[in-house]
Amino acid sequence: VQLVESGGGLVQPGESLRLSCAASGFTFSSYNMRWYRQTPMKGREWVAQITGAGERTNYASSVQGRFTISRDNAKNTVYLRMNLLKPEDTAVYYCNVQIVRNYWGQGTQVTVSS
Repeated sequence: VQLVESGGGLVQPGESLRLSCAASGFTFSSYNMRWYRQTPMKGREWVAQITGAGERTNYASSVQGRFTISRDNAKNTVYLRMNLLKPEDTAVYYCNVQIVRNYWGQGTQVTVSS
């Protein structure tokens, strides 16, 4: 199993970013996918989840209405569209899949600062 995140960067408050996570080594469409984020202060925090076929999504209350998780099963890729970014969204973002155990990517840094 391999997960590779990309798309992070430095943005100003109110701007947007789209993160991608390319997956391989498993039957992608059969598994729920999740995004988490981590900071030294808060530790690792769950952000969003999408079911295998993409029919259901769930979000942490802190990002509800601003972030959108989606997936393209033909490309084995899950996305996180982040709008109206705030400084408190600054974190390393990880995608995750649980197949017997948890698998994580290397993370991508998102920094929101003026």
